[in-house]
Amino acid sequence: MRPISLDGRTLTRAQLVMVAHGAQVELAAAQLPAVARAAEFLADQVGREEPIYGVSTGFGSNADRLLGAHRLRSGAGVDAVNPHESLHAELQRNLIVTHAVCVGEPFAPEIVRAMLCIRINTLMRGHSGIRVQTLQALAAMLNAGIVPVVPQLGSVGASGDLAPLSHLAIVLLGGGQAFYQGERMPGAEALQRAGLTPVTLSYKEGLALNNGTAQMLACGVLALHRLEALLETADLAAAMTIDAFAGRLGAFAEEVHALRPHPGQVEAAANLRRMLAGSTLADIPYHLVPRFRPWHPQCWDTNEARELRFDIGWDWVPLDQRHGREKFYTRFRPFRGGKKHQPQDSYSLRCTPQVHGAVRDAVAQAARVLEIELNSLTDNPIIFPDAKADHVEQQVISAGHFHGMPLALAMSYIKAAIPVLASISERRLNKLVDPATNDGLPGFLIGNEDATESGFMIVQYTAAAIVNDLASRAHPASVYSIPTSANAEDHVSMGANEARHALAMADDLGKVLALELYTAAQALDLRRDMINAARDLAGRVDAATFADKVRCGLGDAGDREAFLREVEGLRNELATADEFRPGDKVAAAHAAIRTEIPFLDRDRALDAEVATAVRLVHEGLVLAAIADR
Repeated sequence: MRPISLDGRTLTRAQLVMVAHGAQVELAAAQLPAVARAAEFLADQVGREEPIYGVSTGFGSNADRLLGAHRLRSGAGVDAVNPHESLHAELQRNLIVTHAVCVGEPFAPEIVRAMLCIRINTLMRGHSGIRVQTLQALAAMLNAGIVPVVPQLGSVGASGDLAPLSHLAIVLLGGGQAFYQGERMPGAEALQRAGLTPVTLSYKEGLALNNGTAQMLACGVLALHRLEALLETADLAAAMTIDAFAGRLGAFAEEVHALRPHPGQVEAAANLRRMLAGSTLADIPYHLVPRFRPWHPQCWDTNEARELRFDIGWDWVPLDQRHGREKFYTRFRPFRGGKKHQPQDSYSLRCTPQVHGAVRDAVAQAARVLEIELNSLTDNPIIFPDAKADHVEQQVISAGHFHGMPLALAMSYIKAAIPVLASISERRLNKLVDPATNDGLPGFLIGNEDATESGFMIVQYTAAAIVNDLASRAHPASVYSIPTSANAEDHVSMGANEARHALAMADDLGKVLALELYTAAQALDLRRDMINAARDLAGRVDAATFADKVRCGLGDAGDREAFLREVEGLRNELATADEFRPGDKVAAAHAAIRTEIPFLDRDRALDAEVATAVRLVHEGLVLAAIADR
């Protein structure tokens, strides 16, 4: 893999993900003169004794204090560190070492690598004043596989991600801690083992290294990368559930969604149509769908059929109960089985494009924001070395690009969207296991003829618990600004918390979708096998024998004659039908699940199977199974 070239202008989300997972980077040579020009300009202005924020002044609430030519204080603890270090260098070093104060568990290596890449890329814009050699040292640290230890808690999202970025930079200085070749060690040791040397910071370099939005942006980009796969997974889970319900496809028609063309909704509907293409379970006539009945030893006519794990049946609608519905029973045969006689499915099925689509639109909006941020300058002050100006304040401008609110609000939107997608998934799962709503499938998707089995009952509990947890985390952190730096930074974004939450929530969303797929695979087996068992039976017996599967409540002989005539019509229609099957993509996904998780014929320990379902989703294996279908 060729190194990703960083020029401050062309980094993509896909490239950042590649770097996060191990790709190397290189500094675009054409951009290095601009980087050097800004650094040289700063050095010249310091020589002129111009007051420049963060260069010849203190930081934050100390911005009104100018650096002198000599120390005012000396003695133990001051000169002992480096008696020859200038105040300008000390200012930048102290900024890093005093700001590296995050707490909590360290971020995963991929997040830290993404942070490093983002920081290098934005500094390549050439408006930060960092020297080329310092950027080269940062890139060398990334390429060497040194991963600074960055605890997760400590950023308020303005001025940027000061504390976590200081944990990145402190390793460059030979401090802090880092992971190298899988081992945690002091930062100086990591540099030494990698053949690198610590850096001494020059004018504004500490501020350039820690004043930006790299943590929230890294978490946000990796969250969206995960969510984009989960959007496809959610559509697939819904499609499998729709096939398991023998659902209605009209609600997903192209002409329907052309009348309300929200982009995400249109795409979700099209995705469902693609995944359900080839299905003969969807849109099946009501009367062909049998209802589950508990198995008993005499319920089937052959030894082979007795191996089935269910019985099936219908209720016949007597002649005297059809008044006012004659046209319906002309189109559909007068049998009530598993599929309710209604032209629309429940919201969790029928409104899938509207709900999934709205989440798609939220992700697209966040992606737009993050893509702008990837190639934006986010530190302060901003240096315009070639600007024509009467005084330095027109060339070194203090602004607020470090403020994370654009990202914070985008992540707030994502945090609100994630529980929505999880919630509708859990509702579909619940509908599958509830005998009152699952259209003729067994309760909890298990035969339970001996009343000893729970089947998939508690799978829904787990999904419900995760959905509740996601909902409780969806509250926006961005609405709670807590001023910092003695009120010099009197409004902050809390965007780092938002993005961190979104990334963790995306993983939990994947667990809910995995539980739906796990449950839908069981339901699909039952639905398909029940309908095909009816088809097979219809092909080998006469109407009188097939009538044993139909409850009729017959009255006079006329009713008996009509009943048998109509049973023969049902039997013939089933016998001449092709084998019933799910959509091609649904079938491929189902096969991928069944490769590792067998059908649940009897209660057994499910913990390992649940973990496997989660892994299949997390690793993208279920999606991979449908990629070429």
